[in-house]
This record gives sequence, structure tokens and C-alpha cells, in this order.
Amino acid sequence: MTAPLPFPDGVLVVDKPQGPTSHDVVALARRALGVSGIGHTGTLDPMATGVLPLVIGRATRLAQFLTASDKDYEATVRFGRTTNTYDAMGTVVTTSDERPTREQIEQALGRFRGTFEQTPPAFSAKNIDGARSYDIARKAKDGVVTLPKAVTTTVRQLDLMSFDGETAGLRVRATAGFYVRSLAHDLGAALGMGGVLTALRRTRSGEFCLEGSVPLADVLQASRESLAGRLLPFSSLLPELPAVTLRGPEQLARVKNGVEIAPGDLLTPLSPLPELVRLLGHDGTLVGLAKPGKTAGFLHASIVLL
Repeated sequence: MTAPLPFPDGVLVVDKPQGPTSHDVVALARRALGVSGIGHTGTLDPMATGVLPLVIGRATRLAQFLTASDKDYEATVRFGRTTNTYDAMGTVVTTSDERPTREQIEQALGRFRGTFEQTPPAFSAKNIDGARSYDIARKAKDGVVTLPKAVTTTVRQLDLMSFDGETAGLRVRATAGFYVRSLAHDLGAALGMGGVLTALRRTRSGEFCLEGSVPLADVLQASRESLAGRLLPFSSLLPELPAVTLRGPEQLARVKNGVEIAPGDLLTPLSPLPELVRLLGHDGTLVGLAKPGKTAGFLHASIVLL
């Protein structure tokens, strides 16, 4: 019996359904594709749906750069209660009969635009002294949990899209590491009546959007060949970074061997050198990422995809 061909390297954008964790999606994809080297580029809570890019094979080496991009969300916040997890899946902590007006919500949203300090939820994957915050919160015997340290975050767009007297629909664009659950909780606190996140859909993660994404059910049912055709290749990744092209195979070998890249190794050198550039082979394929080297004007490959 002929062994199946190796699954190609690249990014598969999955439309995650409600229920499974991001880790569950990765585990399911590993079994479906027969590939052990799979990761994701930004956790989604079990309740959340939407864009979850999976990095496959050598693309896992790019995960840290793909994760750092801005994210877009559509969120629903219900007012009048708080929970320990800041979403509808948690234990109710407080309740209130008060409800805000649309004008009050609009005014309160103003304090959550721009750059500010946000405290992640206690039930999150944030690290506290070497342990996951959610593990610490689950073990809290007296109900008093330790919140992770506040982090600097930037909300580039925050719009009230709908309000029915009980729930508000929000559209959010924020930097990596932003917690929409914290936004829901903090918005409710600002209004004086509490609020929880009841629905969340990520519509964009950096360069990856819902358009062209693959439902998780298709990942589990479709053939490996058809899924390979849905992969985003290396050449399409990180388009926001400047690129330089190596002259030929000799320069490619230098990159592979860890030798610094001289200006003469490139078809068109860059000056001044940016902090990070894409390295392209002479055929236009992405072969790595490079940073300025120790020698002025030279580049050093920090990520090699060969």
C-alpha cells in the first residue's frame, strides 16, 4: 500500500465553532491531517467562534510573528450581572436590576479606546509565577482569586453596533493580548451594574479573515488533498514586512548555513535596514526572516524555512 504524501507546510485558517478549545482544534487537526507539527496563532475561548489560523509544519516557526498582529471581533455583552469568568459560562457573582441607556453605553465606551492598562481575567492562560492563572483560580478555596498583572493594550476601534435594552453588540479591533471578556466586565463596572460576555466571534487575526476559512467540520471530513488546496503558502505570509530577494542558490546555501547576508547577496539591498525583513529565494518563495547582522549593512537570518 502506497504511503500518503507528506502534508504541505503553510497556514490553514479554521472557522472555530463554539465548544472546543483552541488546543482541541489543534489536536483534531493533527489526527485529521496526520501531521504532528501543528500549532495555532492566538487562543480562542471555548465559547468563542471564528478565525483560528493553524500553522503547519515549518510554518510553526513563524507563529510568534503571526500571533502579534491585531485582531477584529464581534462581541455581545449582557448587562445586569457579573461572573467569575467574565462571560456567560461562569458562576454568577453579582446581579443588578439596572440597565443602561444607549447614550450611557456610548459615553462609557470612550474610556476603552486608545492605549490603556487592562487586567486579564483570573480564568485565563496568563502566567502568574510559573502557573496558569486559570489553574490558580480553580484552586482558590475561599473564592478570592489572584488577578494577573495588568498589561498595556491598544483598542484601535470600538463601536456600538446594536442595543436592545439588555444586550449590546460591539465591534472591536485591538492589539494582540486584548481580552474581550475583560472589556465586557470593565464596561459593566463603568456603568455600575455589571456585564458579561455572552457571544464572541473573531472575524480577523492579522492577515487572516473569515473569507477563505475552513469550518472545523470540513477539516474533520474533507480529504487531505482538498485541505492542502486551502492552505496559505509561505509566499503569502507576513505581507506587511519588507522583502529582499537572494541572488541565487549560492546565497540560499549561505542562509541555510547561518552565514550573514551581504548587500551584494541581494538583488536590491535595503538601506537603512528595517528591524525585520522577509527573505525570498530567487523564485519568490519565502525562505526565512532576517534581522540586521553584526556587520553594518549585513543581514542575519533569524528564522530559516529551508
